[in-house]
Amino acid sequence: MNMQTTSVMAPPAPKRLHEMKLPTVMMRDILLKTMFRKNLDLVSELSQAICLPIPVTQELVDMGRDQKLIEATGTLSATSGNEMGYQLTDAGKSRAHDALAQSEYFGAMPVPLEVYKEQVQRQSIRNIQLTRDQLTGAMGHLILPDALLDHLGPAVGAGRSILMYGPPGNGKSSISNGIRDAMGDKVYVPRAIEFAGQVITVYDPIVHSAAEEQIDDPNSLRRTGNRFDTRYVRCERPTVITGGELSLDMLDLVYNPTARTYQAPLQLKSTGGIFIVDDLGRQAEPPQALVNRWIVPLEEAKDILALQSGEKFEVPFDTLVIFSTNFHPNEIFDQAALRRIFFKIKIDGPNQEDFLKIFAMVARKKGVPLDEASLVHLLKVKYPTIDNVYANYQPNFLIDQIKSICDFEGIPYQMRPDLLDRAWANMFVKDETIVR
Repeated sequence: MNMQTTSVMAPPAPKRLHEMKLPTVMMRDILLKTMFRKNLDLVSELSQAICLPIPVTQELVDMGRDQKLIEATGTLSATSGNEMGYQLTDAGKSRAHDALAQSEYFGAMPVPLEVYKEQVQRQSIRNIQLTRDQLTGAMGHLILPDALLDHLGPAVGAGRSILMYGPPGNGKSSISNGIRDAMGDKVYVPRAIEFAGQVITVYDPIVHSAAEEQIDDPNSLRRTGNRFDTRYVRCERPTVITGGELSLDMLDLVYNPTARTYQAPLQLKSTGGIFIVDDLGRQAEPPQALVNRWIVPLEEAKDILALQSGEKFEVPFDTLVIFSTNFHPNEIFDQAALRRIFFKIKIDGPNQEDFLKIFAMVARKKGVPLDEASLVHLLKVKYPTIDNVYANYQPNFLIDQIKSICDFEGIPYQMRPDLLDRAWANMFVKDETIVR
């Protein structure tokens, strides 16, 4: 069962220049810089470069002409439906140079922060209605106890914060990815946003996977480019995954002193999607400090960022935060922090029955025939040595080891007690003192 991909309302394209809610000088300068840097001379090309509809782009060009910064070349382009060509005047080139010295940013016109906030509301992670079928479908490759889905479903549906904890190797990361896959709809991510005359780039091809784009034919009679505001990119709901490398400064605006622009921090890039903090407790910062940084955003659905000037401003915080840790929550958090994490879900290792199901499934998938004597040996001889603690990663590990041993010995893939013993020896390191 797939989610309807039409569920998110698209941002409407601006129809006139006065609807833009951006400083006029900023828009004019971005146009001039784009003409200068990309050497474009047709309104249809400029319209695509600055991501505005042709009529709005034409208004901007006309404004540049009124100010003697742009002039018509007097030649019609035969290849583009007899379009008039334009070029920068000397004054226009000079203005473009000055504008580039202030900020290297050119191309897509930014979306004002206030306008972006409206789109965040339309596609909020908290609007998602996730059914048991959708979650089970996305987790189909994992063998999970029903009770786990009972807890997970409401947690994801609430779009709040989730703490998954439990012993390593039991699929906390796979479950996080399954949650992401269950969200089948698309959202609109701005290429850049504007606040106080500053440009903050948001769209990041590493984080955002763009959905198929329809390219309009500029010569067709019925152009469809006004379907949505092309300053946004239509994407899958984003997923940001961080682990031991996460530090507090990664949650601040990144200023590029050369380009004089800002880059959105990770949590802003994950708006409308999921932010996974994997391996909590392995970062240089103490977990308590990381969670303290998230307290206001998690409670109030807004985050506070600061510009170079020190000016602080609010941005929407609309992301499902999943913390995943191998530590017991009481070891790494105080009660106040735990209270603010909405759902706490223990991810345990499988019981013996589920372990055997996973083992059989993995063996079948990897082409290693099951062998009863080997399974008995595994359960009666090997697992008692580790107090019968089963983990979800073990079947994959053991069967991959068996395959490698068979390859080395030049024998067909098979399961035997002696091969399992050799595979098992690589799963654990014996406690011993090394004489140096």
